[in-house]
Amino acid sequence: MKKNRVRLVCVDVDGTMVGVSGTVHPRVWRAAERAHAAGVALTMCSGRPGFGVTREIAERLDARGWHSFQNGASILHLGDGRSLSTGLPPETVAMLVERSRALGRILELYSDDDYVCESRHPWAAKHAGLLGVPYRPRPLESLHGSVVRAQWLIPHDELDTVIAEPHPGIEISPSLAPIVPEVRFVNLTRAGIDKGTAVRLVAAEYGVALEEVMYVGDGLNDAPALRIVGHPVAMGNAEPEARAAARHVVGHVDEGGLAEALELALAA
Repeated sequence: MKKNRVRLVCVDVDGTMVGVSGTVHPRVWRAAERAHAAGVALTMCSGRPGFGVTREIAERLDARGWHSFQNGASILHLGDGRSLSTGLPPETVAMLVERSRALGRILELYSDDDYVCESRHPWAAKHAGLLGVPYRPRPLESLHGSVVRAQWLIPHDELDTVIAEPHPGIEISPSLAPIVPEVRFVNLTRAGIDKGTAVRLVAAEYGVALEEVMYVGDGLNDAPALRIVGHPVAMGNAEPEARAAARHVVGHVDEGGLAEALELALAA
């Protein structure tokens, strides 16, 4: 066995698997098939929730494996339904709901298998379309199950203001989606929960050392995972923080750059 060969590849979705087309480049699926044939495990590590179109992509990657959603807060085994998810405290959720209504800011709340947004802003409807789920505004209190993640949808020029606001006990991770370029997404999970913690848990479930893990991403929220793996790879369209944490940079998402990363994994 080669030293520090890649046994597990963790991949982001928006800006890594999916670009402005909203679909995965055919090159990527062909490379994924070669990786599977070589015995390399593939797992999603996305800020998106584990339902709708994202679930379909995860199932195509590995329908009986572990995948991380919701910026590390929702970790699910698609084969047997096991969950390693971490919820937000109820008092934290109540604080966010109050702030959303006071400021008129778009807030989404997520459980492992559902989400709610009461805003009727066009961005909320567009985001539902991106997730591949019906747009049905309803009260934030109507979500069933533990809230594992909250998310602000804001203009880009409000990011510094939002980050500077008090978010006690919350991990703040901004992200982008090429298909909705006008929106900045701000992921809110329990303090200490991010994509890095998710990669640690998933790698442990597979019995794989972090030195044998490749992570491929493009965003600021991918940096915690990129920093801890043995094979960190940034997309050609990556934000500066992701590039700085990476050892390799591959092509743009819209050119199927992820396929290059998977070929690197097979050559490691």
